[in-house]
Amino acid sequence: MASLMFWRKKRDDQPAPNTDDPVSAEPFAAEPSVEELAEASAALEEAIEATELLETPEEDEQVIQVAEEAPPIQQVTEQTEGATAEQYPTQALEAVELPKRSFGRSIKSLFGRVKFDLQDLEALEDTLIQADFGVDTAANVVAELKARAKRQSVSDEAALKGILVEMLTEKLTRDDSALNLSDAQLPYVLLVVGVNGVGKTTTIGKLSKWLVDGGWRVTLGAADTFRAAAVDQLATWAERAGATIVKPKAEGQDPASVAFETLELALTQDSDVVIIDTAGRLQNKTDLMDELGKIRRVVEKRARVAEVLLVIDATTGQNALTQAKAFAEIANVTGIVLTKLDGTAKGGIVFAIQEQLDIPVKLVGVGEGVEDFAFFDPAEFANALIND
Repeated sequence: MASLMFWRKKRDDQPAPNTDDPVSAEPFAAEPSVEELAEASAALEEAIEATELLETPEEDEQVIQVAEEAPPIQQVTEQTEGATAEQYPTQALEAVELPKRSFGRSIKSLFGRVKFDLQDLEALEDTLIQADFGVDTAANVVAELKARAKRQSVSDEAALKGILVEMLTEKLTRDDSALNLSDAQLPYVLLVVGVNGVGKTTTIGKLSKWLVDGGWRVTLGAADTFRAAAVDQLATWAERAGATIVKPKAEGQDPASVAFETLELALTQDSDVVIIDTAGRLQNKTDLMDELGKIRRVVEKRARVAEVLLVIDATTGQNALTQAKAFAEIANVTGIVLTKLDGTAKGGIVFAIQEQLDIPVKLVGVGEGVEDFAFFDPAEFANALIND
C-alpha cells in the first residue's frame, strides 16, 4: 500500500478565509426561517463569543456547557432535508493521493541472526514467541505452515518463506485498516491518544506534514493542556508542517474547551483535517475516560470524529499490548499507530494487537526523519519481517 486515494474539499487555489473576519466564523449559511437551524446557530455563536473571554476554569466550564447544549448539526440536517440545493449548497470534493511512502527497508527481519531451519520448524515457533507473536499465534502459524508446505510439496527455504509471508499477510489484512479520510464527511477529526513518551506528538507532526504536503489544510489542537512541553513541541511541529495550531490560553485549561476552539477555527478556515492531541495519563482511568468523553461530545456538536488513534511504542513489547488494552477499554479506539517499529526485532506485536484487541494497525513510524512515517501495508511488513 504505497499510497491511497482520499477525498478533500475542492478549491480553486483560493486563500483560506480571513479568520479575523467574524462573518467567516458563522456556523451556518442557511436561511433563519428554519427554527431548528436558528436555535443551533444562536447557541454556537454564544459559545464562540465565550471562547474569546476564557480566563478562569469557571468560564472554561461555561463554554463546554454551551457547546454541549447546542443542537447537533446532524439533527438540523435531518430536519431540513427538504431544503433546496441552492439554500444548502454541497461542498465540492476532489480525490487526492498522498505522497508515496515505503517502510519495509526499516523493518528488522526475524531471521537476521536466527537460522530458518527447514528440518526443525518447531524452532520457528520459539522465534515467533520471542518476537511477541504470542504463544497461541506462534503455534497456529507453525501448524498452518506445515500443512501448507505438505499440500504444496514444498521443502526449500525460499518457498517456505514465501508461504510464511503469504500467511502472515493474510492474517494482517483487514478491511478497516485504511485511515478514514474517504467518507467525505469533512472536516475529518482525528483524536490522538496514548501514554506520554510513546511519540504521540511526533506522530501528529509527521502526519500533519504528510497531509499538508498532499495539499490538505490541517488544524491542530493542543488539548494536552497540563504539559507545557507537549504544547510547545506540537507548536514546533505545526510550524514545521505548515499547519494551524490552537493552543491553551493557560496551562491546565479544560482540554474540551481547547478542542472546541480548534474545531471552530478549523471550520472558519475551511480545514480538511483536524487533529487533536490529548492527555496521556493512565493513573486514573475514570478521569481520563471522562476527559476524552467530554472532548468527543463537544467535537461531535460540529463534526463527526473520524478516528481515535492510539499511539503505541513498538519497542515496549508486551507493555505495548497492556497499554493498548487499557486505552481500548475507555477510548473507543479505531486504529493503532505503531512508532519506533525500526528499533525492535519484536514485530510480532502487530499480530498480537490486531488479534487480541481486534483493532487495526493503520500507521507506522520507522525512524526520526519527518518522512519516516507510512500507512501500514501488511504485505510489505510480512515480507520485511521474514526475508533478510
